[in-house]
Amino acid sequence: MRRVVTALIAALVLAVLVGRFSASSGLRVNGQVASAAQVRGELSAIANSTALQCYLTAIDPASYGAGAGTSTMAASGAAAWSDLRIQAMAINQYVRSSLHYHPGADLAKAKASLELEMTQAAATDSFTCPGSASTALAAMTPAMRSLEVTAQADSLYLVNRLNSTIPLTTASLHAYYAHHRSQYVRICVSVALVPVAKVSAFARAQAAGASVATLAKHFSLDPSGARGGTYGCYGPSSPYYASVRADVAGHPVGHFPTTPSSTTQNGTTYALYVAATSESPATFAASAARVLSDVRSLNTLGADQVRSRVVDQATVAVDPALGQWVLGSNGLTVSAPSVPAASAVTGASVLGAPSALTYR
Repeated sequence: MRRVVTALIAALVLAVLVGRFSASSGLRVNGQVASAAQVRGELSAIANSTALQCYLTAIDPASYGAGAGTSTMAASGAAAWSDLRIQAMAINQYVRSSLHYHPGADLAKAKASLELEMTQAAATDSFTCPGSASTALAAMTPAMRSLEVTAQADSLYLVNRLNSTIPLTTASLHAYYAHHRSQYVRICVSVALVPVAKVSAFARAQAAGASVATLAKHFSLDPSGARGGTYGCYGPSSPYYASVRADVAGHPVGHFPTTPSSTTQNGTTYALYVAATSESPATFAASAARVLSDVRSLNTLGADQVRSRVVDQATVAVDPALGQWVLGSNGLTVSAPSVPAASAVTGASVLGAPSALTYR
């Protein structure tokens, strides 16, 4: 379960927006409190480390534009961090009170898991982060790092206790593959890139029984048209596998769909037809990475559903400076507070103009 959140907001932002925190400000979940000082320290740690910003952004991207004036940054960062802090606090209380879990020796494993999650997220998003995930964790204050590692341990324990969770063992992955074998095939595809003006003629030839190869040779402007539209074969280990499966889903092998998708190249729109010309079973060895990814996604989905129930049943109070606790499309969440438009703010700079970070 992902529980680390992105925050690209400076520690003094909240003071600029709404004034100094009071001693009782912060986040409260069922009586457990994260004080204003704690939250301010966490935001400061994130704001002062580009490595931490990068890895957290990879894990949970959000919009962090400039706030109202050069002395602030977007309040959405504070709201996002607060939302995940509330989730962590609610889960922490749940696993302690209902499951009687205390991490203890699991903390070392949780730290390694958190670093791996951050590393994999950055790689998936093609982020080039300065330093390693370990560098990012080191940039946290000791209290913040302890909270994050403990929260990771709580999340891992909760996931492993769910009836819906599939253990990430070789035997369980083989069993999942065996029950979902039809999802793991090697697909060879052909394409036809057709000018809009020729779509009607393409449809008539297709209705008359023209083959995929014939249609591609006569109508496709793609270089593959000369070889009958043959484009390539994609197995479960291919990064394009999911999109290829989506393109050919619901259409019989050896036939272009009757309704094409569209694509624009150099300002010109074309009709794009994609057909599966063959499908063959892929071995577990060729599918292992995809099977692991699918199982992890299923486990995350199950964990997110439980997380939502735990959070929805909690009694939550949020400092107005951080946001508002509201019911959104995905359940209860922290919504960023309203702030003045940038054009309405003429105050002197406190933090200096923020600069956008680029990780790609």
